[in-house]
Amino acid sequence: MAGPAPGRLLPLAALALVLALAPGLPAVRAGQAPRPAERGPPVRLFTEEELARYSGEEEDQPIYIAVKGVVFDVTSGKEFYGRGAPYNALTGKDSTRGVAKMSLDPADLTHDTTGLTAKELESLDDVFTKVYKAKYPIVGYTARRILNEDGSPNLDFKPEDQPHFDLKDEF
Repeated sequence: MAGPAPGRLLPLAALALVLALAPGLPAVRAGQAPRPAERGPPVRLFTEEELARYSGEEEDQPIYIAVKGVVFDVTSGKEFYGRGAPYNALTGKDSTRGVAKMSLDPADLTHDTTGLTAKELESLDDVFTKVYKAKYPIVGYTARRILNEDGSPNLDFKPEDQPHFDLKDEF
């Protein structure tokens, strides 16, 4: 009995190679149904008023903080960001300036980075990457990041350049 035609082995070999090199794919054994991929909530746009609802004041609500216009769910760090916790003042708003200056002064709890020093901007990028992006899921963006003050689109905003943003999943 002759074996499979050589042309039919190539697609099977390619499939085996893809499966062997894709460690993120869950293994499915014969007779098991594949599990659906785990996904977080869709990324969304937050106005200042909407973001203020997630300040950790209500026990049944998630806790959000925005840094550089990116909204993170910091609920898993409730001991740091929850009601009465040391960094609660940062939550429910875009606290970019406060993060850059390592300040909880109410005047610094804003998105405005005007006048920050090079060292403060470097600190901001470091904390943004090594703390927030590394530890907490992104749940959205502030409207200010996408829209100008007059409500017109921010032409410099490019969804494909945003962290954890996947166009096909969002629209």
